[in-house]
Amino acid sequence: MRKIFNKRLVELAEHDERIHMVLADIGYGEIESFAEKFPNRYYNVGVAEQNMTGVACGLAMEGNIAVTYSIANFPTLRCLEQVRNDVCYHNANVKIVIIGGGVSYGALGVSHHSTEDIAIMRALPNIVVVVPCDPKEAKYAVDAMIAHDGPVYYRCGYKNESDVHDGEIDFSFGKALTVREGSDCTVIFCGPIGSEAKKAVEKLANEGLSCDLISMHTIKPIDKDAILGSVRKTGRLVTIEEHNLSGGLGSAVAEVLADGQLTGVKFKRMGFPDVYVHEVGSQAWLRTLYGLDSKGIEDTIKTLCSE
Repeated sequence: MRKIFNKRLVELAEHDERIHMVLADIGYGEIESFAEKFPNRYYNVGVAEQNMTGVACGLAMEGNIAVTYSIANFPTLRCLEQVRNDVCYHNANVKIVIIGGGVSYGALGVSHHSTEDIAIMRALPNIVVVVPCDPKEAKYAVDAMIAHDGPVYYRCGYKNESDVHDGEIDFSFGKALTVREGSDCTVIFCGPIGSEAKKAVEKLANEGLSCDLISMHTIKPIDKDAILGSVRKTGRLVTIEEHNLSGGLGSAVAEVLADGQLTGVKFKRMGFPDVYVHEVGSQAWLRTLYGLDSKGIEDTIKTLCSE
């Protein structure tokens, strides 16, 4: 997905001189094309994410579109005060991009896990929070990000993500995408873990259990109509995210149910519990360890539907 992101950003920058990229000495192997084509719009501020965010805000306040780009927590948690006070408070046209959401960098440990970011970023006023699930969503999310006037948090995958959507998609912020329709359970996910959800739902369909499978790519603003409409139909709901349960997709969906006064719903949130994922290993292994692989998702849906 990061290749898709960088390729599309360069394509858009060829036609829009307002687009600038600001890095904190990271991203090599992917960003050279932007740096070579637009040397006057490319800035490496060194290992100084707070400075990176301040420079990006300054560029945006001069009428530009500034993109900060780094891995996992570095463009968010390390410089959260600057994101809050400089970017969001001023509603600046800064796009905060992370590569490797969740435990994509599992082998590098907790410092490189991004498992609290959705909760923290969606709490900030003025910002859009988008979590593409596959290369198709990743590409169109870049277009939507650049077109949006104001802060955007773009949580990108890492590499080798598979397609979740079979055909073309109609992507826009705040409008969920239905991957598969069903009547027995609503399954809502965000991000590349959608590929595991899709495997689980397809296997369940072969066993006679049909699910609405929904990609909630925009956590803020969230698609309330898609959530309420599907859950009113099925009466059951499972949310899946590669993020801590506190404050993430599941929490956002629960808020929608509460505000919509939708009661009597059988509801299960899937994600990391309230822990630091201290185990070190591949993303696939960590997902399995915490029951976030297709088998764990399948078992959870089965259990909920049998109650």
